[in-house]
Amino acid sequence: MKKIFTDDKRFYKTLITLAIPMILQNLITFSVGLADNMMIGSLGDSAVSGVYMGNQIQIALQVLSAGIEAAILLISSQYWGKRDTESIRKIFSIGLRISAILGLFFTTVCAVFPRQVISVFTKESGVINNGVEYLSIICFTYIFFCITQALIASMRSVESAKVGMVVSFCSLVIDVTLNYILIFGKLGFRAMGVRGAAVATLIARICETIIISTYVRFVDKKVQLRGRDLLKLDRTLLKDFIRYGLPLVAGQLVWGANLMANSIILGHFTESVITATSLANTINSLMYVAMNGVSGSIGIIIGKTVGSGDISRIKEYARTTQLILLSLGVVISLVFLAVRDPFISFYNITEESADYAKQFINVLRVTCIGTCYQAGSLMGLIKSGGDVSFVFKNDTIFVFGVVIPSAIITSICGCPAWVVYACLKCDQVLKCIPAFFKIRRYNWMKNLTRTNEK
Repeated sequence: MKKIFTDDKRFYKTLITLAIPMILQNLITFSVGLADNMMIGSLGDSAVSGVYMGNQIQIALQVLSAGIEAAILLISSQYWGKRDTESIRKIFSIGLRISAILGLFFTTVCAVFPRQVISVFTKESGVINNGVEYLSIICFTYIFFCITQALIASMRSVESAKVGMVVSFCSLVIDVTLNYILIFGKLGFRAMGVRGAAVATLIARICETIIISTYVRFVDKKVQLRGRDLLKLDRTLLKDFIRYGLPLVAGQLVWGANLMANSIILGHFTESVITATSLANTINSLMYVAMNGVSGSIGIIIGKTVGSGDISRIKEYARTTQLILLSLGVVISLVFLAVRDPFISFYNITEESADYAKQFINVLRVTCIGTCYQAGSLMGLIKSGGDVSFVFKNDTIFVFGVVIPSAIITSICGCPAWVVYACLKCDQVLKCIPAFFKIRRYNWMKNLTRTNEK
């Protein structure tokens, strides 16, 4: 009889050791966003909606950056299983360069065309004005964000997860403190409103980059990345990075298109719906705090195990992982129920916006169970095991074949906003089916490393 839970104590020890700092880092990052939203929320619906729309570009950037980070994690963790630090340094260098170029591109576009960018998402003049005011400053954070995330992913791939938590904690303290001072005009500063929130985030992002760069250069002893490594380019590993990274980035592009469609479709509703969407998405981030931490740590374990060649253990790990993720989804659903009303009450919004927010969070209480299972399994097992194309194909089919068409149809037919919102989230449950059967086939375990040749 197959064991439901693996008896490998190293799995649980490593899972806890990696997951706790990653969850704490995600929680701190969530707290930064939550604090920002609550402070901005005191300025009214237009400010909340404007910052929400302004942050859609940040979300798109995060989606693409996550694809690069996933490539760094996937390839480097497998080389870490072989303890091939020379190849890991080269992968780090490639990922960092690509991330920096991505951040610079987004900064340039949004700095030159802020109003045109915001106008893609909404036609509400008050929302556009607040969004432009915010985006004109926040766009300069993008380059720092990309560099920081690439370096944090690099450290995670070699099981140094605590540094990300430290970086995020420093960012939390700086961002929240400056938000309070600049948004409301404390300690002799004038009240800057949404511009103050953007300036605070910019300063916090710069500090993040300085901290993680200092750690990688002077503290890390596992890989010992140096400035000269950034000047070298291994064309063979670059080809591997592109070969395995492109499906990951493409998958993130699909997910980014899905998020953009969410914003555009819901952005054509009233300001109250936009405000409610902002609140619902903020609380939905609480789910990703736990899910991404657990699945990310599982991914590192799986990648390292595949790279070391110890394939026999992975089937045990897969069964255990699925049960952990499913249980996590149920717990989060109960948490959503408990915190829904108190969370909404923190915001100075209209009663109509609050009612919409309750409806949207009720939808999330169902879909979060599916999200934890399928997204955690797809990222922690299938993608990290080396099958980089399945998730991309799966997401493409559901996003463009189910999610967006169903949301557009229900929107055109005049269905209630919560029905449209449910259509935009329906894939989180539907994708559980292919994820379950794909994992049972165990054809996703692929070693992507090369043997060093002198």
